[in-house]
Amino acid sequence: MDSTVRTHIDPLGSLAERHRRLEALRSSFTGLHTTYPLADGTTARRTYLDSAASNLRLSVAEDVVDRAMAHYANTHSQLHFGARIMTEVYHRSHDIVADFVGAAADDTVIFCGNGVTGGLNRMARVLSEQRSDRDVVITTMMEHHANDLPHRKHAGEVVHVPLEHDPNGEAGRVDMDALQAAIEEHADRLNYVAVTAASNVTGIVNPIHEIARMAHAAGALCVVDAAQSAAHVPLSMGGSSPDERIDVLCLSGHKIYAPGSPGVIVAREDLFAGLEPQEVGGGIVEFVDTERYVVTDDLPEREETGTPNLPGAFLLAATLYVLGRIGMDLVAEDERELTQYALTHFEAIEGLHIYGSHRLEVAERIGVITFNLDGLPHGLVTAILNDYYGIAVRNECFCAQPFVRQLLGISDDRGVAPASCTDTCGPEDASAAGDGAPPREQPGMVRISFGLYNTKDDVDRAARALREIVERADEYREAYRPVGDGSGDWVHRDFSFDPDTAFSIERTVDDWLTSV
Repeated sequence: MDSTVRTHIDPLGSLAERHRRLEALRSSFTGLHTTYPLADGTTARRTYLDSAASNLRLSVAEDVVDRAMAHYANTHSQLHFGARIMTEVYHRSHDIVADFVGAAADDTVIFCGNGVTGGLNRMARVLSEQRSDRDVVITTMMEHHANDLPHRKHAGEVVHVPLEHDPNGEAGRVDMDALQAAIEEHADRLNYVAVTAASNVTGIVNPIHEIARMAHAAGALCVVDAAQSAAHVPLSMGGSSPDERIDVLCLSGHKIYAPGSPGVIVAREDLFAGLEPQEVGGGIVEFVDTERYVVTDDLPEREETGTPNLPGAFLLAATLYVLGRIGMDLVAEDERELTQYALTHFEAIEGLHIYGSHRLEVAERIGVITFNLDGLPHGLVTAILNDYYGIAVRNECFCAQPFVRQLLGISDDRGVAPASCTDTCGPEDASAAGDGAPPREQPGMVRISFGLYNTKDDVDRAARALREIVERADEYREAYRPVGDGSGDWVHRDFSFDPDTAFSIERTVDDWLTSV
């Protein structure tokens, strides 16, 4: 990914002013100061290190939405003030997204359901129908299920390209030679190449514009899953030349500090030409009677039927505008420094193995670090970090089972797992592990991932916790038991946490009702 890419949102102020604003932004997220009771009887503020799953919400963007909602009305009307304001702000929200990703004048921005998953499912259907004479899709071994399964469902054949490996044998970006060979082999049938801009497992970044050029040379398209990258590095639909242009790019608002906002498709308008919209209903038609209906040709209107999620769209647009005005170059630089700091500290922990190339001079990556501790199940480590240290991380396979199983040495070089893995599997059978061993369970890793709100203090806290877990491994293991359902989860034998005690919709409503 080209870290010098500029979008159409100009950063505000001098470099020093932008740095100052970035620091001010770091503490402006909802949920940073939430506290929970811990297993040792203390209460601690949580350390949120699960941003690759979902970011915390940007407070200033929430304030923008609150101000906008003072004018709330439905869109699709210009004849009262509120409706006119909402229609205009909704339109501008599309424009801000387009500016954030450097979209071209003939690109359209479509707000689409449940994040990147909804967008990629829709585009797999659209491209299968639009280019029905080309039934092959090429993707990579590192893809999230959202950028794999939709293509399997709608394409005739899906080819998974392997990854490069660094001098230490760790997985890196997509193998560009293998990708070129696959493109040449399937050129006459190739519909598109679908690739993630950054892996949600290793954080490794792919050269999306170079991949687009390779795909276009074969008459194919390039579809990019930007769920992981959009909040972390500069991103642009255009490259250094027209043949490097991205044809379809999908984003998830909940991974860009805007949970509650829709997913986004940014795509060439001509890809929708002549096709019936995937969903039909109010707001997209020019004429309807009991025998006929005529759908508008206007984009994105024809692809956004029904009443839009206005608060979500406004939240996403406000967030992207904030990031653009600070400058994604600064955001990327800040995260790279924190990631390097974390890699240095985690590598020094005895028995900790990091997956994927973690030499930043070899492979560009975002702030996603996956690892395992020798002899300790991923679910146990994750539970201990939460219960004793208040550190929120994620485990298991991160909706990227083929890649994770391959990194763990379970799947072969094509990403195919043994037949015994249809339900759950691990590197060894429980019967060989001795009495009292957990059952065969979902393999996985522990993942720490960063957002703008994370600091070196957060990394230090996590590193200290991991060192203590290694030192007290036997003690911690005795305090937990495996759930036994194949998930790989572990629970404390004595300590328990009831989510209802922390928050309840009914109780919160009743508290308000009894206070008035």
